[in-house]
Parts: sequence; C-alpha cells; structure tokens
Amino acid sequence: MARVLLVDDDASLREVLTFALEEIGHDVEAHGDGASALAAITSSPPEIVITDLKMPGLDGMEVLRRVHTAHPAIPVIVLTAFGTIEDAVEAMKEGAYHYLTKPYRRDELRVTIDQALERRRLLLENQSLRDRLRAHQQAIEIVHASPAMERVVDLIGRIAPTDATVLITGESGSGKEVVAKTLHAQSERWSEPFVAVNCAAIPRDLMESELFGHIRGAFTGAVKDKPGKFQQAQKGTLLLDEIAELSPELQTKLLRVLETREVDVIGGSRPLPIDVRVLAATNADLEVAVREGRFRSDLFYRLNVIPIHVPPLRERALDIPALWDVFLRKFAPNQPVRSTPELMQALMQRTWPGNVRELANTCQRMVLLRSSDTLSEADLPGTVSPPKPIASVGVPSTSSSQGDPTSSYESDRAEFLGTLPDDSLPLRDVEREIIVRALAKHGGNRSRTAEYLRIPRHVLLYRLAKFGIS
Repeated sequence: MARVLLVDDDASLREVLTFALEEIGHDVEAHGDGASALAAITSSPPEIVITDLKMPGLDGMEVLRRVHTAHPAIPVIVLTAFGTIEDAVEAMKEGAYHYLTKPYRRDELRVTIDQALERRRLLLENQSLRDRLRAHQQAIEIVHASPAMERVVDLIGRIAPTDATVLITGESGSGKEVVAKTLHAQSERWSEPFVAVNCAAIPRDLMESELFGHIRGAFTGAVKDKPGKFQQAQKGTLLLDEIAELSPELQTKLLRVLETREVDVIGGSRPLPIDVRVLAATNADLEVAVREGRFRSDLFYRLNVIPIHVPPLRERALDIPALWDVFLRKFAPNQPVRSTPELMQALMQRTWPGNVRELANTCQRMVLLRSSDTLSEADLPGTVSPPKPIASVGVPSTSSSQGDPTSSYESDRAEFLGTLPDDSLPLRDVEREIIVRALAKHGGNRSRTAEYLRIPRHVLLYRLAKFGIS
C-alpha cells in the first residue's frame, strides 16, 4: 500500500481513478488543480504522484518539473487523454517515470505503480547507503590533539566493535553526538542506520509514538502506520540524546525494551523484535537524578554499561587549533583563510561555555564577516566567552620533576611564566623552544618527549614537522 497523490481537473475521471487506486490498496489524496497539489506535496510528500498533463492554470508538465526538482525520488506518472509522441518524449525528458494514455487499462496502471514504487525504494536505499558511507568516512576519526580526548578515542576504539550499551556524558555542545556517530561508524553495524532522537525536543504526549511507533487507527490522527525510532534503527544504532528528560512512564517502557529486545507498537497486537544497539547521552548528572528519584536506578545501570565522559573544550585547549582548521575548511571550502598566531592564542585562552558548538559558530561568523583572508584577534565577536585566568592556561613545564608531580608542575609553570618578557612574544616561538628543550632533555627520544609534554606521540610528530625540528 502506498500514499498516492492524484491531480486531474476532470472531477468524474478523478473520482473513477481514486476508486480504482483504493481498490488495489492505495491511500489516495486527490486534487483538481496543480497549485493545490503542489502545496500538499510540500507539506506532506507522497510516495507517488499521478497527474493529468493537460490542465488549466498550472499544468501537469509544470507539476512534474517542480516535483522532480524538489523530490527526485518521488516517481511521477503522467496521464492524459491527448497523448502524443511529442508529449511523451517531453514528459520523460522532464523526469516522468512513465506515461499512460486515457482510457487507461487497470492492469497496466497497477503494474506501472508497482514498478514505480520499486524504483523509488531502490533510489532511497541507494541514497541511504551513500549517506551511511559518507558518515562512516567522516566520523571514523575524531579531530583531537589533547590527552583527554586521546583517552576518549582510545576507549571508543575498544568498545565500538561490541554491542555494549554506552552512556555518553558531557556539557552541551561538547561533542556527544560525534562520539556516538564514531561508535557507530567503527562498529560492525556501520552500514546500517544511525538514528538520533532528542528526548527533550519532542512533547511528552508524542514521545511514546515517536520511539515505538503506532499503527493506523491507534488513536485520533493516526491516519497511517508509523514506524518508531527503534524500528527505523533496526540492525543499526539508536542514540537517545538528553535521556534525562524521559518521563517516568517512558523510562519504565524503555527499560522493558532493553531487557526483552522487543517494542510494543501503539495499537499493535504483539511485541515487535528489535536488533538495535542503544546509546544514550546527557548533559545532566544521572547519579544525582537517581538519588533524587527523578530517574530509575535500574534503567541507569542498564544504560551505564560503558560510560564515556566527553570533557569540555576549556579542559582540552590543545584541540582548538585542529578543530579550528576543520571549521575553516568547512565554512570557507574554496578560499584560503588564514588565522594569526595571536588569534589562535586568544582562542585557546577562552572558556567556551558553549564548547565545540560555540567554537564552530564563532568560526562561521568570523569567516562570513571577515574583511580579508586573514583572521585576527580583532575579528573575534564580542559575544565570545572571556579569557581564562592566566594561572589556568597550563603552559607545559620544561624543568625536571622532583617529589610531588602536581606541586612540581605548578612551581615549574610559575617559574616559566615569571620569565616572560614585557614586550611581544610570538606563541609559535615559545612552543618551538619548549619542544626543542624537551627533546634535548630526553636525548631526542620522541615517545618520552611526548609523554613529558602530555600530548599524543602523533601530535608531537606533527609539531616537529610544522616547526622544521629534526
């Protein structure tokens, strides 16, 4: 059964064709003119369009063109009593799936619709596969340079091949969905759907239908079957974002799904088996919510099999240059936009309460409003978060460590900051000098130098190449 939108200015023929289509099992929405049909398609796209070719006002050819442009996967069958070879050729050139001449034969109409729907299914399936491949390629590696994110990436690599449930925590905008997509992309389920649902964005009275689906007639307004997010993610991965916002009733139903691997479709007669990996994400403290009785403890333990905490951007300033480069390529793909060292230093000193999302928005705004191809500190918008206090910037130590590592680090840092000159000092020169001294301190051993500087080895190798240090 498919949802068919029919357009014909002849009321009697429209009625006959509607009856014929409904008789073979399709839902039909009929319109007497092209304008109202296009408005209906815009608000709720059908699975197939059948349109008369010769109509006053907006004719069938124009309907065909607009549908093909806006919804290329929707097949359009052109139907007319004035069929000519020229009309057929023009309609096919404009993207029509098929051309039928009135009076139509019912068996020919049935076969044509079945073939058109099969073509649509293949188009959507191919597009879905291309989207998944693209997402797999993009999400396979998280951009990072900091030790904190290196630990996150290492954990992802170890648990991605499993089907373990993962609870991803972190502040808003820190990259929880990116972590979820990377878990999916590196899993055996990567070629299957990744479906994300924001539990805070959907009204509570609609959430059950959104998650578990409903059948036609289950409640007022349920005019057709609707698969829930669990069904949409079948054999793939489902991310339940902002999981703390689930109502107590839905927490109970979600717990049952996790325990039985079945969903109860609203209005359905029996449970539906599912094969879905579940990931959950939140910026709330679920342990506090459990203690306060706002979140079920048994559901929390079901979700918290593997916890991953994404640190806020202010705790991983080393990631900012790499992220900034990615955003520059995204927002200025065909233009070589540079950033001054002073700007990069300013970016690394900000607190970024909006985390990576705020950094991305700042980059986009600066790229769009720039007056030249070089971005400087003066281009920073006034809404960007203020700098961190200098004591929290965390300049790496270049002195030896004796006794308590924390106190040694703090004293070495204070000593280093105390040697800063009053006049200008390029950050690039400072970074290069620190790396040179650290290498010398460890006899040129790159692994020990990277550990000493608290950065991954590949980041050190990148810096060595960048500064021309052999």
